[in-house]
Amino acid sequence: MSETAIRIRELTKTYGSHRAVAGLDLDVHTGEVFALLGPNGAGKTTTVEILEGFRDRDGGEVSVLGTDPHGAGRAWRDRIGIVLQTSGGLDLLTPREALRSTARCYATPRDVDEVIEATGLGAKADDRITGLSGGQRRRLDVALGIVGRPELLFLDEPTTGFDPQARRDFWELIRGLAQGGTTILLTTHYLDEAEHLADRVGVIAGGRLLALDTPAALGGRQSQEATVSWEEDGTRRSVRTGTPTTEVASLAARFGGEVPELTVTRPSLEDTYLGLIAPHVTTERQEVPA
Repeated sequence: MSETAIRIRELTKTYGSHRAVAGLDLDVHTGEVFALLGPNGAGKTTTVEILEGFRDRDGGEVSVLGTDPHGAGRAWRDRIGIVLQTSGGLDLLTPREALRSTARCYATPRDVDEVIEATGLGAKADDRITGLSGGQRRRLDVALGIVGRPELLFLDEPTTGFDPQARRDFWELIRGLAQGGTTILLTTHYLDEAEHLADRVGVIAGGRLLALDTPAALGGRQSQEATVSWEEDGTRRSVRTGTPTTEVASLAARFGGEVPELTVTRPSLEDTYLGLIAPHVTTERQEVPA
């Protein structure tokens, strides 16, 4: 993952008096799954649309697969795949028909039957799209996004509205794509999704990057104090400590073995994320006219 698939320097975009992106710097490595997190209005959608070549920027430098997306041609578009948050207009087709039609737009598409199997659509390949479930439609969206054999795949809120099992199945599909070498940029509001899928996460608010790290280390999670909890004399007891192993050993010695209902926890990714964005969400709310 030493090469860079996406490089952003001092990216800016303004709508009237509102600065949606305010000098953003970011690198996404080739072959990684990168999750871009942030509250509504943080600048995520604007940034991704600039990267996809669908929106012009006001300033800064952007390189996607070595090319400036602004005015990039068909050869560059052959190398990227896009899975939008919602899609439509295909209800009267079957997944196989939709994929065959889309594949013709690319220079070296993947085999349609191979894509159907990879996305778990084999049993529904020849059914009308209008009859597919929400999860099956989302699988079709991904199938349409990867049929062109993209080097880089953009996923915008891919599992919104999924039930828990459908989300887990979808995660397996994304992991398979990543293992095959596809670079993936994911936007999501589900923190567990980012934790399960992403090699690294970036948190933006107010159009700026607030934090960038692996899910486990974001915001210094690994170095924060842990909470050791246990049951004693009918009461739940807890202590915060920077040396949880030492605390557990002390408890085990005191109890002479197993510690009742022992748990050791550190701040979750959600805790860390909410702490990072809290000042910016408060500011944004204060700026909204009454």
